[in-house]
Amino acid sequence: MGKFNRLATVVVAGLIISGCNSKPQDKVVHQKKDPPTRLSFLPIKGIKFYEVKRRFSSGLSFNEMGFQQVPSWTMQFVSNDSVLVYSPQRNKMQGFHLLYDHADVYNFAGEWFRIKKVEKDSMQMQRLSLKGQIIAHDIRSDVRMTFYSEDYIQNVLHTNVQTLQRPSSADTAFIRKLVAKSEQNPTNATAAFGGTSPVEFRPISPAIRVEKLSSVDKLSGKSESYDYLYPEYSIKIHNAYQDFGYAFTCVVDKNGKIHLDTFRNDMPEYYEKRKKVLEGIISVYLQNLLKVKPATTLGIPHSSQITLNVSGTIK
Repeated sequence: MGKFNRLATVVVAGLIISGCNSKPQDKVVHQKKDPPTRLSFLPIKGIKFYEVKRRFSSGLSFNEMGFQQVPSWTMQFVSNDSVLVYSPQRNKMQGFHLLYDHADVYNFAGEWFRIKKVEKDSMQMQRLSLKGQIIAHDIRSDVRMTFYSEDYIQNVLHTNVQTLQRPSSADTAFIRKLVAKSEQNPTNATAAFGGTSPVEFRPISPAIRVEKLSSVDKLSGKSESYDYLYPEYSIKIHNAYQDFGYAFTCVVDKNGKIHLDTFRNDMPEYYEKRKKVLEGIISVYLQNLLKVKPATTLGIPHSSQITLNVSGTIK
């Protein structure tokens, strides 16, 4: 499956997989008057909470595509209509209006949430994705966030935030299962998955240059996760046999070997010729002029699919 087909899958399914279920969709309706079901955050006012788990409903931090949910939020309620959230960009807690919508649905810091549980020691929230005013009942809203208070972490659990945020043993077992599946057919893109540490290329000759491209686009919904789920690289080769330019996808196996996957070919009669040219570029230039480090997840190397934009110049 090519990069663009995989991207289409993600857009339809949301980092990445199942369609909407049969539940009636929730419509976000901005209330003029708060109903009696609105939560009170005054009992936890001033308590600092750290996100220690972010998981799918499966209980795992990963899905089949290799997408990882990473806990990162720190928050503190100031009143029933305002909250502080830590901003890594500004390196400080930033204030946001807490907008109540209906039932247990709230909006703050540019995100929608169901606030499922609020206690002095812990909180649980479900991150929501909306299209228009409709809450998506698929993987886009299949994210559970668990928070513990600073006091609970230090004085009851006697641990720290970093330890609690680590992937679980179930996560490790799941990734090993995905790796074993990819090893059965290491050249097949459908068995490969995105590594949280994507493929790395290190030139071993001045005749080649590599740049990892970024596809992050907040306006179109492409988050930082796209950069490791769908890695894309620009490779320029000097002193080539002729001037050329090609874009194609590859599977890089756990040993760093590059296998041609998909490429554009508008004339079927030239398919085999184009295939041989691209395989030649991979074997002659890329495998000989680059040190290839495969993708890894939880430190485990595995097959992953990448997109290459390769150009060559005679000079």
